[in-house]
Amino acid sequence: MNIFGFRCGPIAGRRYLAAAAMLCCAAATLTANAESHKAVSHSASQHANQQLIANLRAHIHHVFVIYQENRSFDSYFGSFPGADNLATAQARAHGFRQWDAIGHEWITPFLLNAADTADPNHSRPALLAKSDHGRMDNFVGYEEHYFTDVRHDSPELARQIAILTMAHEDCHTIPFLWMYAHHFALYDHIFQAMYGPSTPGNIDLIAGQTGQTQAARHPNEAFKSNSSGPGEPVVDDLNPAFGPYATPGQAKGPHQYDQTYATLMLTLSGHNASKVKIDTDDIKQDIGELAKLDRKAISWGWYQEGFGNGKGDHHPGYVTHHNAPQYFGYIRKNQSLWSGEHNLRDFFTVMQKRELPARSVVFVKGGSLNPFGWKPANQKATHFLGDDDHPGYSDSQLSESLVAKVINTIAHSPYWKDSAIIITWDDSGGFYDHVPPPQFETCPDKHPCGDGPRVPLLLISPYAKSGGIVSNPGDTASFAKFLDVLYNLPPLASLPDEKPYMPEGPRDTNPRITNLLGGFDPARLAGTKPPIPASQAEISSAVVNEFPPPMTCKQTGVTPMVIPGASLTPPKGFTNPLQ
Repeated sequence: MNIFGFRCGPIAGRRYLAAAAMLCCAAATLTANAESHKAVSHSASQHANQQLIANLRAHIHHVFVIYQENRSFDSYFGSFPGADNLATAQARAHGFRQWDAIGHEWITPFLLNAADTADPNHSRPALLAKSDHGRMDNFVGYEEHYFTDVRHDSPELARQIAILTMAHEDCHTIPFLWMYAHHFALYDHIFQAMYGPSTPGNIDLIAGQTGQTQAARHPNEAFKSNSSGPGEPVVDDLNPAFGPYATPGQAKGPHQYDQTYATLMLTLSGHNASKVKIDTDDIKQDIGELAKLDRKAISWGWYQEGFGNGKGDHHPGYVTHHNAPQYFGYIRKNQSLWSGEHNLRDFFTVMQKRELPARSVVFVKGGSLNPFGWKPANQKATHFLGDDDHPGYSDSQLSESLVAKVINTIAHSPYWKDSAIIITWDDSGGFYDHVPPPQFETCPDKHPCGDGPRVPLLLISPYAKSGGIVSNPGDTASFAKFLDVLYNLPPLASLPDEKPYMPEGPRDTNPRITNLLGGFDPARLAGTKPPIPASQAEISSAVVNEFPPPMTCKQTGVTPMVIPGASLTPPKGFTNPLQ
């Protein structure tokens, strides 16, 4: 049968033979032309992609990751123009109105001009319940249930935190982030790769999984529930099996299992992976493969606030369960890898002394006690001294000031011209987001492992798309996929100790998630369009170090969208909780 509905074989009835033959010939020609055009188009697309990657590798030699905490996309960019925001029809269909059973009213998204808030529940059970199988309509209801029925707090507190989940901020509160989004690229379809709190997100960043391989290899280590002790894959915030710890109490446990699967720290080591000798039972073949490939090592550094600034197990400001490499015994026990761990302050020293090697990957993490003497504008928020954006102890303006301080340092250095800076968040923090997450493999509790709710991601680089909204779907594992492409690393999923367990393992070969290349401007990489100057990323130190920051929405270059049905003020009776 051809496209006209005729069969091109023998035809009954001779008088139609000539006409049918002509139609068959025309159809065959059209089909052949279409297939030829498709092949040419595919070939041209492949060539363009290969050229883009070649240009990327020629220009980008340093990758900086500023990994923040606990914000959904809608909570920070829900009124950002051009993005998949709260003004869309999809938002109307996915939880835009949520019933407040305590206050007996409907709650819709509202603007909150507050840099300090309480910390909504963002455990695995909470995020699964709030997402409600993709309906995204149980954020208010779950918080009210949790605080009254589980924690036995007052109905008033439960209602305030429930309503808080529907709040969003804009350039009035976080102007630096909105300025970066305006000058560079904002991704609006990146999701946390695991339904869970901070630890899984941090592990996902360096491993593209949180232990699916380990659970498949060691079924006895698979978690039995998501709230009772260690288990694989990691879905909670148990501290690592190895120190240092923030407090002596953390040293006593309970602790998570030693994580034993491949990470970027291993693949970035290249042939130096052979120096890793301790705790390698589950990665011996991986090490052998990396040694056989014989590629030069690419330097990495994890710079976290509070790391190493105390003695024993007392490190003020250090959030232990945010240090992903510390969960892996083969990283912690082998100095060739553990030497990549540093205090946040060391980052600024290295940059000032121009000590980065020719190629590098730099991870930057804040903590619960900023080391710069910053204090929130709100004098009632006396314990909000953190700068990693985690509600409950971090001030969002102090947190974006840390981001700006890091970016200014890069912009003022010779590394700006060949760098890519990624700002993203480890999980959604339990705040409302309207986009249903994609579903990947199933966890031992019979619920999807991921993806969890949407989080923001910004790309800042001389070669980024300026003002670009990138809607390619991805998740936390997209970072590993990006490094694989940029540095021509063997994907984690291709390594011999991981491959037998796929697809229950790292997702850096999964075609459903982006490699983040969509945020780069091909013309800038090709040299036919000038790079974005460092000045577009710079914010005056006087502005960075003042709270609230003396920057208006007008100065960011962005005007927030009006969201039909939402409010520019909190619901009646709402008092921002600082619990």
